[in-house]
Amino acid sequence: MTAWLGDVRLLAAAAALCALPLGNCTSNSPPPDAQAMAAPPPEPEMPASIRPEEVVGRWGYGSYHRQEDLQRTEVAARAQCGQPVVIDRGPGGGVMMYLADSAQLQELHLKGSASGKNFIGPPGSAGGMQDREIVSFDGRTMVLRWIDPEIAGRYGIGVYARCAPEGTAKTAKRMPPPSAPPPPKTQ
Repeated sequence: MTAWLGDVRLLAAAAALCALPLGNCTSNSPPPDAQAMAAPPPEPEMPASIRPEEVVGRWGYGSYHRQEDLQRTEVAARAQCGQPVVIDRGPGGGVMMYLADSAQLQELHLKGSASGKNFIGPPGSAGGMQDREIVSFDGRTMVLRWIDPEIAGRYGIGVYARCAPEGTAKTAKRMPPPSAPPPPKTQ
């Protein structure tokens, strides 16, 4: 039994001696080809050309799936100002809005891109799958398109129509001035 134990010790010592030179040949850095194939660094964040202050407010909301329905949807969105969507400033400088399929307000950021497009979405690169592209914005109407095609198919293209500030009476149609009273009847 002692001879067997000696053989095991000799074999273990020989394996350790062989492993030492091999250990010096390896390194922890990836080969140069793997470094060249690594993903490029992320694009630096670009500011959007629309500021969060411009988006904050009370908005009527509607959505459409066919481009020919845009004007009708704008009118319908304005009619929703009785129950507006309220977009407030977020604590981190963004805007408080809902993401698709979420019942919880989240702070979303306005993001610019090298192509000149603007997006609203969670932190991350512009044009992410949870982002909405700002198709048009003139201060009174904002049109948002979901980037994710599956979400866009369900929700359509969103139209936000700015509502009057809270407490402001709706502008009534102007009544014509009363006509002159009829002349008194003479008998």
